[in-house]
Amino acid sequence: MPTVPGTAPLPGTVLLSGIVGSTAYGFAHAGSDLDRLGLFATPTEELHGLHRPAESHVTTAPDVTLHEAAKWCRLALSCNPTASELVWLPEDLYETVTPLGRELVGIRSSFLSAPAVRKAYLGYADQQFRKLLSRDTTDPAVRARAAKHARHLVRLVEQAVRLHRTGHNLIRLPDPERVRDLGERIADRPATAEQLIADAADRLSRPGVLPDAPDPRPAEAWLRRVRAAHYSPPQGPPPVPGAPAQSTGGALGPTG
Repeated sequence: MPTVPGTAPLPGTVLLSGIVGSTAYGFAHAGSDLDRLGLFATPTEELHGLHRPAESHVTTAPDVTLHEAAKWCRLALSCNPTASELVWLPEDLYETVTPLGRELVGIRSSFLSAPAVRKAYLGYADQQFRKLLSRDTTDPAVRARAAKHARHLVRLVEQAVRLHRTGHNLIRLPDPERVRDLGERIADRPATAEQLIADAADRLSRPGVLPDAPDPRPAEAWLRRVRAAHYSPPQGPPPVPGAPAQSTGGALGPTG
């Protein structure tokens, strides 16, 4: 069963995982943590019970986030920037790629839509901007965090514009040092980011290549293949029609 490095075994199968975050964008430096993101398939029979299994598993040592396949699809259909980047990674950053994971990468464009990209990416960028406005950057540690928020603001804005213009999400930035330098300047003068966000909003309000709504049909078909592939029928002979059920003393017997 594929696993994600540094994590305990999951109650399911990892279908796709890779290295994301600063390493993927090109911002990493000596001592940077590795952030990992992936998705897994819960055994289908576990979805039939009274209690739903956990849809996400998150650890901080190491930094790993794993979403169940259905949850990941819902996040991707809303163009969540963090979840979506999993299917746009450069090949060398993938650590687990199953056939079903490869299929998902193949339908990645069907998750995109112009309104969702604008809402999600510019929404996240605005959150970073609000954090910058509330920071007292006279403290060196706070100043360093402000610079991190600023460069991710720049990244989100530029990714949104590129997605709108080309339909492609470029994760590994071609010029991370330029983005880093711009982030440093914004950390010192946060108000300068306001125009950057406004310019991106204007560009995203004009025609681009993305559709007005995502196409959920490929995701639905893919998820049904996932469920079929991860279903293990109960063991033992089927019950005889009309025969009384055997008492288990009020407890459910094993289902395999």
